[in-house]
Amino acid sequence: MGLFGFFKKQMIDVIEWNENTTGVLAYRYPMADREIQNGAQLTVRDSQLALFVNEGQLADLFEPGMHTLATKNLPVLTNLRNWDKGFESPFKSDLYFYSVREQLDQRWGTPNAVVIKDKQFGPLRIRAHGTYSYRLKNPKVFFSKISGTKDQFTTQELEGQLRSAILTHLAAFLGKLEVDFIDMAANQIEFSNTLKSALTDLFSGYGLSLESFFVQSVSLPEELQGSLDKMASMRMAGDLRNYAQFQAADSISIAAKNEGGAAGAGAGLGVGLAMSQAISGAANSGSSASSSGENPMETINRLHQMMKNGVITPQEFEAKKAELLKKVT
Repeated sequence: MGLFGFFKKQMIDVIEWNENTTGVLAYRYPMADREIQNGAQLTVRDSQLALFVNEGQLADLFEPGMHTLATKNLPVLTNLRNWDKGFESPFKSDLYFYSVREQLDQRWGTPNAVVIKDKQFGPLRIRAHGTYSYRLKNPKVFFSKISGTKDQFTTQELEGQLRSAILTHLAAFLGKLEVDFIDMAANQIEFSNTLKSALTDLFSGYGLSLESFFVQSVSLPEELQGSLDKMASMRMAGDLRNYAQFQAADSISIAAKNEGGAAGAGAGLGVGLAMSQAISGAANSGSSASSSGENPMETINRLHQMMKNGVITPQEFEAKKAELLKKVT
């Protein structure tokens, strides 16, 4: 190969990026030992942006379209390289293509529970998960803070960084937000919009635009959910005595499903009625303490023993104790 052929091989007069791999956010055009010819054609597709970087300094940004590379449309690069009379010879600078497609179905979730201030129940630990989507909006910010000079940068490489940032911001935001857990779970669209607004600046700081953010589920840890269910059942029953009857009836249906058929049902009925009578008796003794002369403190002691034996829950004991103490004072 002659000298002319060598130089001809090194000249670049057509520059474009054919996106044939999904999930690529940034692509460094392979320059190797080649140089860009003055007047070369740069093609930027509809879903792309192109950025020139000269010796680490950010230069000209090109939007979709076909561009002829000359001094007039490379003003920043011209100034950086001091081409006061316009460049006539080939030049070499780093060129990066960026995909601005919307990156869909990105996952987020709270591996550890996040504490919120529930107006009704006080501090609660919740878990949540969902999806979000984003697109690259500002290549200069993205180059400076995220991708740098890598030959290729993908959504997978960014996934961990975004997930960590999302969870950190959500934990801080939810910790200050006084909202009922019930409202979160019941109004997930409004809750999703609230969280999206809280995260918009975070994504903008990376040169990204948060396009959507969805909360798909909000849940309590299993032990807290069990307590919440019991408290809801007590409110539905009305008071401690009705709750005991509710528990007795519920035990019948559970025992009937067990092996042993009618015998199981009978055993369940016996246990349920015994618990119902014990709690109801304690409730009755408290309500008639003043007429029978029975000491309310003795009733509280009996209830406490029932709680220790697992007959009633701590919440049930505290509720009845408070009721009996009002009669003493």
